[in-house]
Amino acid sequence: MNVRLVTVDEHVLLRLGLARVVAGSGDIDLIGDAGSADEARELILRVRPDVVTFDAALTGTDGFTFARELRAHLPRLGLVLLSAVADDALLYRALDEGLSAYVTKASPSATVVSAVRHAAVAPDSFTAPGLSAALARRRASNGLLSQRERQVLSLMRDGISLPGIATRLQVSEATVKTYVARLYTKLRVNNRSQALMAAVNQGLLSSVDAA
Repeated sequence: MNVRLVTVDEHVLLRLGLARVVAGSGDIDLIGDAGSADEARELILRVRPDVVTFDAALTGTDGFTFARELRAHLPRLGLVLLSAVADDALLYRALDEGLSAYVTKASPSATVVSAVRHAAVAPDSFTAPGLSAALARRRASNGLLSQRERQVLSLMRDGISLPGIATRLQVSEATVKTYVARLYTKLRVNNRSQALMAAVNQGLLSSVDAA
């Protein structure tokens, strides 16, 4: 029995392109497409596909919220994040959110088809091109910072000032400045916004311990 697929993307050309890709697969039927989350919800609950592909950015919501909503109604639904960008942070979040696969729109057709097939037969098992290398980078990043540096990073993410961080951690402001300087050196950045962006890209913020 062929895999029943629905694709959700605001770009019509992407939906048409995916239709052409799966038409040549022989075992995947594109049974519907939608340009927004609202349109897709009704369609998916009506046609009950095996797999849904979607972007991280959707009209009306974000892709991860959309995926959680779908899984709540259809626990065995395969979920493939078909992203416009290749990004470790997106890959890590797709893995942590329990999606079935992560591929980019620039991937070869065979890679996209393979991800859809995987999602149909193993919706609870995650796959992505370069997954092993990305996980190795994540492990290396997680070992990069000390426990206290990770706490400081978490508070910086929450917008806490340096005096506020000192109060939270019950240390001097000078000590906090030392931790921040170490963070900047390890992340190879020069300011708070750069540090937070680097931390997201390296998968650090998803595992930072709260203070």
